[in-house]
Parts: sequence; C-alpha cells; structure tokens
Amino acid sequence: MTASRGSIRHAIRLACPPDDVWAVVGDPPRIQEWFPGIVSSSVEGDQRVVTTRSGIPMPEQLLTVDPVLRRMQYRITAPMFKEHLGTVDVHDLGDGTCLVVYSTDADPAPLALVIGGAARAALANLPHLLGLEQPAR
Repeated sequence: MTASRGSIRHAIRLACPPDDVWAVVGDPPRIQEWFPGIVSSSVEGDQRVVTTRSGIPMPEQLLTVDPVLRRMQYRITAPMFKEHLGTVDVHDLGDGTCLVVYSTDADPAPLALVIGGAARAALANLPHLLGLEQPAR
C-alpha cells in the first residue's frame, strides 16, 4: 500500500468445478447473490450500477468478462474513487477444486480496505450459495 493507493487480495479454495463458480461470479447481474451489502444491480452494455443496502447507487464499468480465463474485471466510477480496479479470477486446480481470487486496487487507499473486507465476506458466502459444506482444504 502506498500513501494514496491500496491493494487487497483474498482467496478461497472451493471443492467444486470452476465453471460452477464462474456461473455465479462471472455473471455481472448476479453480484447481489454473493456480495454482501449489495441489494440490486442493473447492467446495460459495459455499465453496471449496484445499489448498496444503504440505498447508495455505485456506478461501475465492466472491463473484462472472459469465460475462457474465468476473469471479470471492473472499475468503480463513483466520484469518491480517483482510481479503482476490481478483479475476480476463478482458477481450475485440476483436482476437482478451484481457487477464487478477488483483488481490488483503489485510490484512495482506505476504500481498498473497505472493498477488501466486503470481498472477503463475499468469498465466504460462496460455499453456502453453491451448496458446499465448507471451503476445500
């Protein structure tokens, strides 16, 4: 982390095929199903607006939605951010499990910490949403 920019990364290993996870995290309108604090979303082209539990709309630009790499990237375009990049990757570990990695970079740095904390909770929601007993070890 620099004085103005923050970077956070969290990951979870799941005992299921990566395509099952990608079907959820790689579908931009489904974010409210797995990301806490988001109650709704709308997508038009490469623009997504998520609405937080407090009623605040957060505009975003979808930069990458790649089903081959199983990578989604977006940037929050709300004025409180000077710069933002969020990345969700779903990696096939080749043994029937996958690794889901959520990274966020933001300026100002405290917003990376806020999003990073929510991203950690979002990843923790995935096993339940996918009907898994717990994360893979």
